[in-house]
Amino acid sequence: MVKSMKIAFLVKRFTRSGGKERYVVELAMALKRQGHSIHVYAYKCDHTLLKEITFHRVPLFFTFSSILNTLSFIKETKKKVPKQEYDIIHSHERNYTQEIITLHSLTYCEGLEKYSFLRKIDQKYFSLRSLLYLWLEKRQMKSPWLISVSQEVSRDVEKYYGRSDNIVIIPPGVNTDQFNPVSTNKLRDQARKENNLNKNELAVLFVGSAFQRKGLERLLPEIKGDTRLFVVGKGDKLVKYKRLIKAYGLEKKVVLTGMVKDVKQYYALADIVVLPSRSEAFGMSILEGMACGLPVIVTKNCGVADLIEHNKNGLIMKEDSDLGNYLHLLRSKKERLRIGIHAGTTAKAYSWKRVGISHEAFYRQILSCKSSV
Repeated sequence: MVKSMKIAFLVKRFTRSGGKERYVVELAMALKRQGHSIHVYAYKCDHTLLKEITFHRVPLFFTFSSILNTLSFIKETKKKVPKQEYDIIHSHERNYTQEIITLHSLTYCEGLEKYSFLRKIDQKYFSLRSLLYLWLEKRQMKSPWLISVSQEVSRDVEKYYGRSDNIVIIPPGVNTDQFNPVSTNKLRDQARKENNLNKNELAVLFVGSAFQRKGLERLLPEIKGDTRLFVVGKGDKLVKYKRLIKAYGLEKKVVLTGMVKDVKQYYALADIVVLPSRSEAFGMSILEGMACGLPVIVTKNCGVADLIEHNKNGLIMKEDSDLGNYLHLLRSKKERLRIGIHAGTTAKAYSWKRVGISHEAFYRQILSCKSSV
């Protein structure tokens, strides 16, 4: 009989809101179903999840500063987590005191490269916040074992830190019981009726809470004709985007929903899911859309693009101008159906059970390496 493991997860918020957070919750549930004991060290935990895991509250300090909050989380979890009690201690935050860390985002260095020359110099050499993040990231990259969520993240780590050893890629999964064509089709007519969509109106869906990085500005000018755009997420620089919506004359064409409790109704009403990100570690909304049998459009620098075969199970933008062409192509119901069927088939191979099995195998590899030393 295979021995079960006692596993500790470190994450600031153990909730289903947010891509990283949802990844950790679904992974914990998958490993729990595989017979392992799961303990979570976090600032906050959704009380509905407490039946599945053992929760250990981490003291919350420095809510006014993200970098000080992170450094405090590292310090407090180092004190609070008894290493000898766990087979595996796995951090999902920027950390340097654990053996295993999952990289859910691209590096801070990659973000700095997008700044202008003068601002880049300022951030690299004169900003205390940036210097602390760079110092923290450098230490993080020296961790014995790393998990990245995509080839995009792994390439990024190798480019800026020269790290390619002891790093494995385990992409996020999708809950195919929740996101699938059968369940969304049942909701479709009602969801479209509630949002006043006519039969021939094309519904484009954008899901994400970082509007600038996720490329909402690229998408707005392409909303033309009998098309409606639904933007699901909290978003940044909201005033700027409301101004753009007005400038393009899209007040009746763009719906800003904010955060929603159940995003499935928006996949149900949608015809296309789009993520025109400037940079993206993965892009879980695309995989969820694929699982619902919807055609998707992403940029080539989205991690989820690794799962897409262009013009078969999705469309990959190489240039900004591609977006308008692809939206025009997908006005054809026949094309949407063709790509959507292949997208659904692809998504079935990326269940959270598969993610749990991949992690379990990786954990046992690490334990085997440690026992042989």
